[in-house]
Amino acid sequence: MLGGKDFDEMTSFLGVYGFSQILIIVLLTLSAVVCGYTGMIVVFVSDTPEHHCKVSINSTRTDVEVPFHELSKWIGPNSCSRYKLNPNWTETARPSNDTEQCLDGWVFSTERYSATIVSEWDLVCDNAWKVPFSSSMYFVGVLIGCIMSGQLSDRFGRRPAFFFTMALLTVTPLVQASSVNWVMFCIINALRGLGFSNYVGSIVLGSEMLSQPARMNFALLGHSLGFGVGYALLPLVAYFIRGWRMLLVASAIPGFLFIPTWWVIPESPRWLLQKGRVEEAELVIRVAAKRNRVPAPEVIFRADEYLELMQQTYTYLDLIRTPNIRNITILSVLIWMSTAMVYNGLSLNTSNMNGDVYLNCFISAAIDIVVYGANWLLVDHVPRPVIIFSSLTFSGILLLTIKLVPDDMHVMLQVLALMGKIGVSATYGLVFLFFTELIPTVVRSMGFGIASTAAHVGTIICPYVIYMGVYSKILPYIVFGTISIMAAAVTMLLPDTRNSKLPELIRQAKPIRGCCHRTQPQPPGEEPDFEANVT
Repeated sequence: MLGGKDFDEMTSFLGVYGFSQILIIVLLTLSAVVCGYTGMIVVFVSDTPEHHCKVSINSTRTDVEVPFHELSKWIGPNSCSRYKLNPNWTETARPSNDTEQCLDGWVFSTERYSATIVSEWDLVCDNAWKVPFSSSMYFVGVLIGCIMSGQLSDRFGRRPAFFFTMALLTVTPLVQASSVNWVMFCIINALRGLGFSNYVGSIVLGSEMLSQPARMNFALLGHSLGFGVGYALLPLVAYFIRGWRMLLVASAIPGFLFIPTWWVIPESPRWLLQKGRVEEAELVIRVAAKRNRVPAPEVIFRADEYLELMQQTYTYLDLIRTPNIRNITILSVLIWMSTAMVYNGLSLNTSNMNGDVYLNCFISAAIDIVVYGANWLLVDHVPRPVIIFSSLTFSGILLLTIKLVPDDMHVMLQVLALMGKIGVSATYGLVFLFFTELIPTVVRSMGFGIASTAAHVGTIICPYVIYMGVYSKILPYIVFGTISIMAAAVTMLLPDTRNSKLPELIRQAKPIRGCCHRTQPQPPGEEPDFEANVT
């Protein structure tokens, strides 16, 4: 409620699903498709193909017609060592049982990929640590991007931040595709990660421009499904483009299509009002009314009602200044970190599962799409915290159950892992809408920036949790299952936000369950805060 009046009521003459709202939903959903594709591209770019040591340069044997896996057994006991050449070795004799390191490098199978960064720069054996490190560098970039974009978005506007991050998503893959070594790849990977904050920026921008019913459908059916569709398109594109460089180039192409939308997507009127730019906010609403072919009132917003907001600036300290917003900030950090770590961990681990990596990745994406649709059906009928609690608990139990399955039951392990992803996908698709409704407009981008930062601290760690699977395949699932259960426990502290209007000011933040804070004194002319009773 800015200036003592409700934004949704003042703009209700626009309707819920006019041409203007549908246009915003479609364009921002398409931006989520780009994020879904680029966010999971590491599954194929950094996958490790089958490999074995190169035959000694002193050997005359080639075995060009021998199947790759059979040749691997003949050359050495494993992919990181080879049998030493026996001086008395003949074409039919086997080398000695003594082994040595792969002194002449490795040969990588091209059955699945023509090239990945692993095969191009020999990131195996002693250099295998560089693979999860390169993935973590991407998530370091995402982390930094969330901090920067949140501050930029609140200071300069949602729209400039959205297009700046979209430009990063477009340009950096082209530069990264020309990487000449692993170090350059990692540096550009971090820069590419900066652009992923576009995903958070687009949902904030869209949510602030839509009324409550449209906002919910945009977040669950539009934005989340857009991400799932982009994720599903990735294995389809990767199936036909087997080289990592061209796969990155393909990810940059959709970004160029967004250039004309600079003249179509407006600034958030809520943000403009919060900055006291009343005339610009009114112009945005009048353009929307013209597109919807509905008459607009002569005066939509009164400038004198926003003088207080014009004189006030907000910083990250405001996210912990009062008990209500502080509790929401702390819980958002815990829940987002856990959800992102488990979701991205299970998604990135598809290349390590048995079976075809393209099919596994597509099934993983299809699960997301189905779950996002289920969220949309439930969200109006079930409290948000209950949905998240049930989803994370379901995920945690299934992932911990994997410990009880024998190692040789590969199909059962795969089914449990994919079913475990159902629960965390449901949470991942809902937290963006949920915390949009919990964090006030004046600090929403900064709040999302802090939550996303925490999320990507967890995501930075998850490649190393996955790498633990080298020593024990079930260990990553135990870690992810435990984290899911812990996150589920704290979720029930959050208040429900069904049928609630977006909070605009910090004093309108809701209390968590079990807390009761006295209502703060109201400035003259302002409507009362949300009730500060136990929800």
